[in-house]
Amino acid sequence: MRREGSLWTGVGTVFAKETADHLGSVRLWFLEGLILLAAGGAVYAAISRIRDSVGQDPFLFLSLFTLAREPLPSFVVFLGFLVPLVAIALGFDAVNGEHARRTLSRVLAQPIYRDALLIGKFLAGLATLAIAFVTLWLLVIGLGILMTGLAPSGEEVVRGFAFLLVTVAYGGVWLAVAMLFSVLFRQQATSALAALSVWLLLSVFWAMIAPLAAEALAPAGAGPFAELERARLQLAIARVSPNVLFGEATLAILNPATRALGPVFFAQLEGAVLGAPLPVAESLLLVWPQATGLVAAVILAFTVAYVLFQRQEIRA
Repeated sequence: MRREGSLWTGVGTVFAKETADHLGSVRLWFLEGLILLAAGGAVYAAISRIRDSVGQDPFLFLSLFTLAREPLPSFVVFLGFLVPLVAIALGFDAVNGEHARRTLSRVLAQPIYRDALLIGKFLAGLATLAIAFVTLWLLVIGLGILMTGLAPSGEEVVRGFAFLLVTVAYGGVWLAVAMLFSVLFRQQATSALAALSVWLLLSVFWAMIAPLAAEALAPAGAGPFAELERARLQLAIARVSPNVLFGEATLAILNPATRALGPVFFAQLEGAVLGAPLPVAESLLLVWPQATGLVAAVILAFTVAYVLFQRQEIRA
């Protein structure tokens, strides 16, 4: 009991110190300014299209996140690209930065356990991401109210909050990956490059790898069922990427007309009114596997970092 109390006291101490450092860092302010600039342009372009559909679209505020106007992509596309960069920037030097400053041994010489240090740093990074995304989400909603003169409905607020939680989980995956490389490599530049390389692999190249891997594992066969199994295998391989999970989850949450996130049989559409929105509860059930996959990826990456850090030799 005494160790458990000391553990969580240490977690709280590290959490408060690291959160204050993150929120006051020039690095975070620069990245948040970049996201705000990009997202503001995307939302403003979306509003210019939304004004033409006022009174026609029952989910007007959800369109703020999904509508695009050339040459700008949608708000969701911007987040899918920029959220990993913010998370990696917060975590790539979480541990090896202490090594470089020669402060790790001094910190652990205090009544702070190794697990308290790592847990506190991770929770601080996750809280910083949550604060940044909540602020951005509120700014988008406020801008929509100001420009359209309408207020979001209760269902739109619930869907927007679910989208916010999925975005935080998505950022948590890349924060945990960045901290894993921070534990694995002593050089900060190496850990940053490794995290960015994994991000590029899973966000850019994985869409090309998935069909090739599916073709190698399940060669083309005769009949529709063979093609169906191959399509399912390709989708399963693609879902290894957190970007794919995030994209599918946001699609179902922000587009209530989405009824499936994979191959659909005609029998499944029997009795369904095409284009009719799903209730919010059914949309959340639809994205539950994707959300669970993101949380599982966070736990997996952090657990590996935790085990490696516990076995690491700390020298003064």
